[in-house]
Amino acid sequence: MTRLLAFLLALFAVTLPAHAADDISAASRSVVRVVTVAMVDGEVVGFGHGSGIAISPTRIVTNAHVVESAVKYPGNVALGVVPSEGQKSYAAKLIAVDTNRDLALIEISEARLPVAAVYTGPLDSGADIVALGYPGNVDLATARSAADYITPRTPVRSDGNLSNTQTVDGVAMLVHTAKISRGNSGGPLVDQCGRIVGINTAITRADDGDSPFAFAISTRELTRFLADAGQQYGSIGTPCLSMAEADARDRAALDADARKAAEANAAKEQAAALDRQLKQARAEEEALDARENRIALAGVLFVIGALSAGAGLMFYNQKNMRNAKIAGGIGAVLILAAAVLFVTRPDAHAEIKDDTRPPATTETPKLASGQFLCTIRPDRSRITVSATTDVPVKIGANGCVNDRTQYAQGSDGHWQRILVPNDEATVTVASLDPTGKEYRVDRYLLDADTMTKAREIRAGVTLKSCTADADALAGLATQQEAIRSVLPASPNERLVYQCQKTAAP
Repeated sequence: MTRLLAFLLALFAVTLPAHAADDISAASRSVVRVVTVAMVDGEVVGFGHGSGIAISPTRIVTNAHVVESAVKYPGNVALGVVPSEGQKSYAAKLIAVDTNRDLALIEISEARLPVAAVYTGPLDSGADIVALGYPGNVDLATARSAADYITPRTPVRSDGNLSNTQTVDGVAMLVHTAKISRGNSGGPLVDQCGRIVGINTAITRADDGDSPFAFAISTRELTRFLADAGQQYGSIGTPCLSMAEADARDRAALDADARKAAEANAAKEQAAALDRQLKQARAEEEALDARENRIALAGVLFVIGALSAGAGLMFYNQKNMRNAKIAGGIGAVLILAAAVLFVTRPDAHAEIKDDTRPPATTETPKLASGQFLCTIRPDRSRITVSATTDVPVKIGANGCVNDRTQYAQGSDGHWQRILVPNDEATVTVASLDPTGKEYRVDRYLLDADTMTKAREIRAGVTLKSCTADADALAGLATQQEAIRSVLPASPNERLVYQCQKTAAP
C-alpha cells in the first residue's frame, strides 16, 4: 500500500512545475493593508488606509499616523488588517503607539501571517532597495468599489536606491528614490533579500519639476520602538547576497577546504614517507647487523669445527679411536652448522610493511551515528531570515534524528527530511551527509498555492516517528522527491553547518 501511494505521489508531482524563488515576493506576503473605518450611529462616515508589515505571526508594524483616528476615537473607529493572500480580512487592535517616531504596533488574533526579518547591519548609500505597500494612486486607478479595499491583494512593488540617512525632528530617516504615494505609509522598505531596512512614512512634494524623494524610518528607530513595546522580532545582520553569489562563495569555501585538506594530507604523506624511510634504514641496518653476526658465528663455528676435526685426526694417528671419533664428529657437526648458518644468512636489504594506507573498500558508506554539535558556516551560507545558533543533532540507526524525526536517503546519498508545516508558509529541507560532518537547512518561502500543493503531497504518506520498515522508508523517500518537484529551483535561505562529534550526555 505504501509503495502504491508513493507511486501516485511521484505521478502527481510530475504535473506540478516549480517556479523560481523570489525574496521580494516572499517579503510581500508579510505585507498587509491597514484599514480604519469611522462609524457614527452605525453608518460609515470615514475611511482610511495604509500599509504594514508582520514582524510576528499576529503583530504588524505600521505608521502612527495611519492609525491616528483609531487612537483618538477608539469607540467610533474600527481597525482592520487585510493580508496579501487568502480570502478574508481581520479585525485588529492597538498594542503600542509612538507618535514621535511615527510608529505603531497592532495585533490580529484570528490568523497567522508570514513574518519578515529586520536587517540590522550596515546599509551603504546607493544600495538597491524596494518599497512594498498599497499606494493610493494605484487604488484610485484599479478599485471599483469599497470592497476592493478589504479584499486580499498582492502589494505594489517599487524599486529604487538608498540616498543617505538624515535626522528629521530627532528621528533617523532613510532618504530613497523608490516611488511611493499616500497608502504606502507604514509599509516596508526592504533590501534585495526581502529584509526590512525601513518603514516608509513620507514623501517630498514635487513642485515646479522637482524630483520626489521618499523617507523611511530607519531600523535603528524601529528596533528601539519594538524594544520599548516589549515585542520580539527576528533580526539579521549579515549582508545580502544573491543565491548565485552565495553558491559561488560556497564553491570557493569548498575549494579552500579541499586545498587545506590536500595540504594536510600531503604533509601527512610526507611525514609518513619520512617515517617509512627511517624505518627502512633502521630495518636495513638491523638486517645487515644480523647478516654480519650470522656470518661471524658461522666463521667461529667453522674454525672450532676445523680445530676439532684436526684434534680427531691427531687422536687417530695416536691410535686413540674413541677420542678420534668424538673429536671428528664434533668437528663435522660444527662445520656443517657453520655451512648452514652461512647459507641461511639474512639478506642485507629488508622490506618493511606499509600499514599507513587504509585498505581500499567499495562498500557504500553508512550513515554516521552519535551525538553531534553543528556550527554555522557563514562563508557557505545564505542567511536571510533565520537565527544561526549552534544545533545539537543526535543521529541514530536508519536515519532517526533526535530520537523522533525519520530521515530518508535521497538520490544524492544524503539523508534528508522535508518539513511542511500547517501554519507557516515555509518548507524546510534538512539534510545530513553520510559522515555526519555536514548539516544543511534549505528554506523556501512560498506562496499559498505552492504551500497547498506541498501539503497535499505530504498528506499522502504520514510518518510521524522513526521506523526501520523498508516499505515505509521507501514511501517517505518517494514522497520527499515529490515535494521537491514543486519547490522552486533554489531556496530563499541556505544554512550550512559543520558538525563535530561530541561525547554522549
